[in-house]
Amino acid sequence: MGAPKWTAADLPSLEGRTYVVTGANSGIGLAAARELARVGARVVLAVRDRGRGERAAATLAGEPEVRELDLASLESVRAFADAWSGELDVLINNAGVMATPERRTADGFELQIGTNHLGHFALTNLLLPSITDRVVTVSSGAHRMGKIRLDDLNWERGGYQRWRAYGQSKLANLLFTLELQRRLEQAGSEVRALAAHPGYAATNLQERTESFVQNAIMAVTNRVLAQSDEMGALPTLYAATQDLPGNSYVGPDGFQEQRGHPKRVGRSDAAGDEEVARELWRLSEELTGVSFPLAPAAA
Repeated sequence: MGAPKWTAADLPSLEGRTYVVTGANSGIGLAAARELARVGARVVLAVRDRGRGERAAATLAGEPEVRELDLASLESVRAFADAWSGELDVLINNAGVMATPERRTADGFELQIGTNHLGHFALTNLLLPSITDRVVTVSSGAHRMGKIRLDDLNWERGGYQRWRAYGQSKLANLLFTLELQRRLEQAGSEVRALAAHPGYAATNLQERTESFVQNAIMAVTNRVLAQSDEMGALPTLYAATQDLPGNSYVGPDGFQEQRGHPKRVGRSDAAGDEEVARELWRLSEELTGVSFPLAPAAA
Protein backbone atom coordinates (compact mmCIF):
# COMPACT_ATOMS: atom_id res chain seq x y z
CA MET A 1 0.00 0.00 0.00
CA GLY A 2 1.47 3.36 -1.05
CA ALA A 3 1.92 6.46 1.04
CA PRO A 4 -1.19 8.58 1.65
CA LYS A 5 -1.88 11.24 -0.97
CA TRP A 6 -1.14 14.83 0.07
CA THR A 7 -4.20 17.00 0.67
CA ALA A 8 -4.95 20.41 2.16
CA ALA A 9 -5.50 18.61 5.46
CA ASP A 10 -1.71 18.12 5.54
CA LEU A 11 -0.95 21.84 5.53
CA PRO A 12 1.13 22.92 8.53
CA SER A 13 0.17 25.83 10.75
CA LEU A 14 1.05 29.07 8.96
CA GLU A 15 0.49 31.40 11.91
CA GLY A 16 2.61 34.52 11.56
CA ARG A 17 3.28 34.03 7.85
CA THR A 18 2.12 36.34 5.05
CA TYR A 19 0.99 35.21 1.61
CA VAL A 20 0.02 37.39 -1.36
CA VAL A 21 -2.16 35.60 -3.90
CA THR A 22 -2.85 37.35 -7.20
CA GLY A 23 -6.23 36.73 -8.78
CA ALA A 24 -7.55 35.35 -5.49
CA ASN A 25 -11.18 36.39 -5.92
CA SER A 26 -12.17 33.18 -7.76
CA GLY A 27 -11.01 29.78 -9.03
CA ILE A 28 -7.89 28.07 -7.76
CA GLY A 29 -6.59 31.37 -6.37
CA LEU A 30 -9.56 31.67 -4.03
CA ALA A 31 -9.40 27.96 -3.16
CA ALA A 32 -5.71 28.31 -2.26
CA ALA A 33 -6.28 31.52 -0.30
CA ARG A 34 -9.10 29.89 1.66
CA GLU A 35 -6.89 26.97 2.73
CA LEU A 36 -3.94 29.23 3.62
CA ALA A 37 -6.22 31.38 5.78
CA ARG A 38 -7.74 28.27 7.41
CA VAL A 39 -4.34 27.28 8.81
CA GLY A 40 -3.57 30.73 10.14
CA ALA A 41 -1.76 32.61 7.38
CA ARG A 42 -2.23 36.30 6.84
CA VAL A 43 -3.58 36.31 3.29
CA VAL A 44 -3.59 39.31 0.99
CA LEU A 45 -5.93 38.97 -1.99
CA ALA A 46 -4.40 40.98 -4.85
CA VAL A 47 -7.32 41.52 -7.23
CA ARG A 48 -8.41 43.75 -10.08
CA ASP A 49 -11.98 44.19 -8.80
CA ARG A 50 -12.08 45.28 -5.16
CA GLY A 51 -15.79 44.49 -4.81
CA ARG A 52 -15.36 40.90 -5.96
CA GLY A 53 -12.26 40.65 -3.78
CA GLU A 54 -14.18 41.79 -0.70
CA ARG A 55 -16.91 39.24 -1.34
CA ALA A 56 -14.28 36.52 -1.72
CA ALA A 57 -12.46 37.64 1.43
CA ALA A 58 -15.71 37.31 3.39
CA THR A 59 -15.52 33.54 2.81
CA LEU A 60 -12.04 33.25 4.38
CA ALA A 61 -11.07 32.63 7.99
CA GLY A 62 -9.06 35.17 9.97
CA GLU A 63 -8.58 38.71 8.75
CA PRO A 64 -7.72 38.59 5.04
CA GLU A 65 -6.83 41.82 3.26
CA VAL A 66 -7.93 42.94 -0.19
CA ARG A 67 -5.66 45.15 -2.30
CA GLU A 68 -6.19 46.30 -5.85
CA LEU A 69 -3.85 44.96 -8.52
CA ASP A 70 -4.35 45.02 -12.27
CA LEU A 71 -1.55 42.99 -13.85
CA ALA A 72 -2.43 44.45 -17.24
CA SER A 73 -1.21 47.85 -16.02
CA LEU A 74 2.38 48.48 -14.95
CA GLU A 75 1.16 51.60 -13.16
CA SER A 76 -1.11 49.42 -11.01
CA VAL A 77 1.70 46.90 -10.41
CA ARG A 78 4.04 49.65 -9.27
CA ALA A 79 1.37 51.17 -7.01
CA PHE A 80 0.77 47.81 -5.35
CA ALA A 81 4.49 47.27 -4.78
CA ASP A 82 5.07 50.83 -3.58
CA ALA A 83 2.31 50.43 -1.00
CA TRP A 84 3.78 47.21 0.39
CA SER A 85 5.59 47.43 3.72
CA GLY A 86 7.07 44.74 5.92
CA GLU A 87 8.09 41.21 5.09
CA LEU A 88 6.29 38.94 2.65
CA ASP A 89 6.90 35.23 3.11
CA VAL A 90 5.38 33.93 -0.12
CA LEU A 91 4.18 35.53 -3.35
CA ILE A 92 1.81 33.34 -5.38
CA ASN A 93 1.60 34.52 -8.99
CA ASN A 94 -1.76 32.92 -9.76
CA ALA A 95 -3.82 35.38 -11.81
CA GLY A 96 -4.17 34.82 -15.51
CA VAL A 97 -6.24 35.04 -18.66
CA MET A 98 -6.68 32.27 -21.22
CA ALA A 99 -7.23 32.18 -24.99
CA THR A 100 -8.65 35.68 -25.20
CA PRO A 101 -9.28 37.58 -28.45
CA GLU A 102 -6.43 39.85 -29.48
CA ARG A 103 -6.24 42.63 -26.92
CA ARG A 104 -3.63 45.01 -25.57
CA THR A 105 -2.78 45.92 -22.00
CA ALA A 106 -2.58 49.51 -20.80
CA ASP A 107 1.11 49.43 -21.78
CA GLY A 108 0.51 48.01 -25.26
CA PHE A 109 1.47 44.38 -24.53
CA GLU A 110 -0.49 41.46 -25.98
CA LEU A 111 -2.98 40.75 -23.19
CA GLN A 112 -1.97 37.16 -22.36
CA ILE A 113 1.80 37.65 -22.25
CA GLY A 114 1.22 41.02 -20.58
CA THR A 115 -0.98 39.67 -17.81
CA ASN A 116 0.32 36.14 -17.32
CA HIS A 117 4.03 36.92 -17.61
CA LEU A 118 5.08 40.56 -17.82
CA GLY A 119 2.77 41.78 -15.05
CA HIS A 120 3.96 39.05 -12.71
CA PHE A 121 7.57 39.59 -13.79
CA ALA A 122 7.37 43.24 -12.75
CA LEU A 123 5.46 42.50 -9.55
CA THR A 124 7.92 39.82 -8.43
CA ASN A 125 11.01 41.92 -8.99
CA LEU A 126 9.48 44.97 -7.30
CA LEU A 127 8.47 42.93 -4.24
CA LEU A 128 11.56 40.72 -4.14
CA PRO A 129 13.47 42.76 -1.51
CA SER A 130 10.54 42.04 0.87
CA ILE A 131 10.14 38.32 0.06
CA THR A 132 11.68 35.97 2.61
CA ASP A 133 10.73 32.45 1.50
CA ARG A 134 9.57 31.79 -2.06
CA VAL A 135 7.80 32.82 -5.24
CA VAL A 136 5.29 30.37 -6.72
CA THR A 137 4.15 30.98 -10.29
CA VAL A 138 1.16 29.13 -11.73
CA SER A 139 1.82 27.75 -15.21
CA SER A 140 -0.14 25.17 -17.23
CA GLY A 141 0.24 21.95 -19.16
CA ALA A 142 -0.41 24.22 -22.13
CA HIS A 143 3.21 25.39 -21.83
CA ARG A 144 4.02 22.35 -23.98
CA MET A 145 2.39 23.96 -27.01
CA GLY A 146 4.16 27.27 -26.40
CA LYS A 147 7.07 28.86 -28.23
CA ILE A 148 8.77 32.06 -27.09
CA ARG A 149 8.67 34.63 -29.88
CA LEU A 150 11.68 36.66 -28.86
CA ASP A 151 11.45 38.67 -32.07
CA ASP A 152 7.71 39.33 -31.65
CA LEU A 153 6.65 38.58 -28.07
CA ASN A 154 3.57 40.80 -28.36
CA TRP A 155 2.18 39.45 -31.64
CA GLU A 156 2.62 42.70 -33.53
CA ARG A 157 3.43 40.98 -36.82
CA GLY A 158 1.42 38.31 -38.60
CA GLY A 159 -1.87 36.77 -37.55
CA TYR A 160 -2.71 36.45 -33.88
CA GLN A 161 -3.46 32.94 -32.62
CA ARG A 162 -5.08 32.93 -29.19
CA TRP A 163 -4.10 29.43 -28.08
CA ARG A 164 -0.51 29.78 -29.25
CA ALA A 165 -0.36 33.10 -27.41
CA TYR A 166 -1.65 31.39 -24.27
CA GLY A 167 0.92 28.59 -24.64
CA GLN A 168 3.68 31.18 -25.01
CA SER A 169 2.60 32.94 -21.80
CA LYS A 170 2.55 29.68 -19.82
CA LEU A 171 5.95 28.65 -21.18
CA ALA A 172 7.18 32.10 -20.17
CA ASN A 173 6.04 31.36 -16.59
CA LEU A 174 8.37 28.34 -16.42
CA LEU A 175 11.29 30.10 -18.07
CA PHE A 176 10.80 32.99 -15.65
CA THR A 177 10.94 30.53 -12.74
CA LEU A 178 14.09 28.92 -14.15
CA GLU A 179 15.95 32.21 -14.58
CA LEU A 180 14.67 33.69 -11.32
CA GLN A 181 16.03 30.70 -9.43
CA ARG A 182 19.40 31.05 -11.17
CA ARG A 183 19.58 34.73 -10.25
CA LEU A 184 18.55 34.10 -6.66
CA GLU A 185 21.30 31.52 -6.27
CA GLN A 186 23.81 33.89 -7.88
CA ALA A 187 22.81 36.55 -5.36
CA GLY A 188 23.26 34.11 -2.46
CA SER A 189 19.57 34.46 -1.59
CA GLU A 190 17.68 31.75 0.31
CA VAL A 191 14.46 32.68 -1.51
CA ARG A 192 13.28 29.97 -3.89
CA ALA A 193 11.39 30.17 -7.18
CA LEU A 194 8.91 27.37 -7.88
CA ALA A 195 6.08 26.71 -10.29
CA ALA A 196 2.85 24.73 -10.24
CA HIS A 197 -0.01 23.85 -12.52
CA PRO A 198 -3.55 22.78 -11.61
CA GLY A 199 -4.15 20.14 -14.27
CA TYR A 200 -7.61 20.49 -15.73
CA ALA A 201 -9.61 22.31 -13.06
CA ALA A 202 -13.10 23.65 -13.61
CA THR A 203 -12.82 27.40 -13.06
CA ASN A 204 -14.36 30.52 -14.54
CA LEU A 205 -11.21 30.92 -16.66
CA GLN A 206 -12.80 28.63 -19.24
CA GLU A 207 -15.84 30.91 -19.48
CA ARG A 208 -13.89 34.01 -20.50
CA THR A 209 -12.51 33.21 -23.93
CA GLU A 210 -15.23 35.44 -25.46
CA SER A 211 -15.88 32.66 -27.97
CA PHE A 212 -19.33 31.07 -27.69
CA VAL A 213 -18.13 27.85 -29.32
CA GLN A 214 -15.03 27.48 -27.15
CA ASN A 215 -16.95 28.34 -23.98
CA ALA A 216 -19.62 25.75 -24.84
CA ILE A 217 -17.04 23.03 -25.53
CA MET A 218 -15.20 23.73 -22.29
CA ALA A 219 -18.45 23.80 -20.31
CA VAL A 220 -19.03 20.20 -21.42
CA THR A 221 -15.46 19.04 -20.75
CA ASN A 222 -15.54 20.77 -17.36
CA ARG A 223 -18.46 18.55 -16.35
CA VAL A 224 -16.95 15.37 -17.78
CA LEU A 225 -13.19 15.65 -17.25
CA ALA A 226 -12.27 18.46 -14.90
CA GLN A 227 -11.48 18.32 -11.23
CA SER A 228 -12.67 20.89 -8.70
CA ASP A 229 -11.10 24.23 -7.82
CA GLU A 230 -10.11 22.71 -4.50
CA MET A 231 -8.21 19.85 -6.15
CA GLY A 232 -6.72 22.20 -8.74
CA ALA A 233 -5.35 24.37 -5.94
CA LEU A 234 -3.42 21.52 -4.30
CA PRO A 235 -0.28 21.83 -6.49
CA THR A 236 -0.11 25.56 -5.68
CA LEU A 237 -0.52 24.88 -1.96
CA TYR A 238 2.08 22.12 -2.08
CA ALA A 239 4.59 24.35 -3.89
CA ALA A 240 3.87 27.21 -1.50
CA THR A 241 4.33 25.30 1.74
CA GLN A 242 6.44 22.14 1.33
CA ASP A 243 10.23 21.84 1.50
CA LEU A 244 11.09 21.65 -2.20
CA PRO A 245 14.22 22.66 -4.10
CA GLY A 246 14.21 25.78 -6.22
CA ASN A 247 12.85 25.47 -9.76
CA SER A 248 10.55 22.59 -8.72
CA TYR A 249 7.41 22.20 -10.82
CA VAL A 250 4.37 20.69 -9.14
CA GLY A 251 1.27 19.25 -10.81
CA PRO A 252 -1.35 16.52 -10.40
CA ASP A 253 -0.26 12.90 -10.27
CA GLY A 254 -3.14 11.49 -12.36
CA PHE A 255 -3.47 10.62 -16.05
CA GLN A 256 -1.45 13.07 -18.17
CA GLU A 257 -1.32 15.40 -15.14
CA GLN A 258 -4.95 16.36 -15.72
CA ARG A 259 -6.21 15.56 -12.23
CA GLY A 260 -5.09 14.09 -8.94
CA HIS A 261 -2.89 14.91 -6.00
CA PRO A 262 0.26 17.04 -6.10
CA LYS A 263 3.73 15.80 -6.95
CA ARG A 264 6.82 17.14 -8.71
CA VAL A 265 6.34 16.78 -12.46
CA GLY A 266 8.35 17.23 -15.63
CA ARG A 267 8.23 19.96 -18.22
CA SER A 268 8.97 20.38 -21.91
CA ASP A 269 12.53 20.70 -23.18
CA ALA A 270 11.71 24.28 -24.18
CA ALA A 271 10.87 25.07 -20.55
CA GLY A 272 14.41 24.11 -19.53
CA ASP A 273 16.22 26.19 -22.16
CA GLU A 274 18.54 28.38 -20.09
CA GLU A 275 19.59 30.57 -23.01
CA VAL A 276 16.01 31.41 -23.98
CA ALA A 277 15.21 32.00 -20.29
CA ARG A 278 18.02 34.58 -20.09
CA GLU A 279 16.92 36.27 -23.31
CA LEU A 280 13.29 36.38 -22.19
CA TRP A 281 14.39 37.93 -18.90
CA ARG A 282 16.43 40.56 -20.72
CA LEU A 283 13.49 41.37 -23.01
CA SER A 284 11.08 41.46 -20.07
CA GLU A 285 13.30 43.97 -18.26
CA GLU A 286 13.40 46.09 -21.39
CA LEU A 287 9.62 46.03 -21.85
CA THR A 288 8.65 46.62 -18.22
CA GLY A 289 11.50 48.85 -17.09
CA VAL A 290 11.87 46.60 -14.03
CA SER A 291 15.06 44.68 -13.27
CA PHE A 292 16.29 42.12 -10.77
CA PRO A 293 16.94 44.03 -7.54
CA LEU A 294 19.48 41.83 -5.75
CA ALA A 295 23.23 42.23 -6.17
CA PRO A 296 25.42 39.19 -6.92
CA ALA A 297 26.94 37.58 -3.87
CA ALA A 298 30.52 38.51 -3.07
CA ALA A 299 33.06 36.01 -4.40
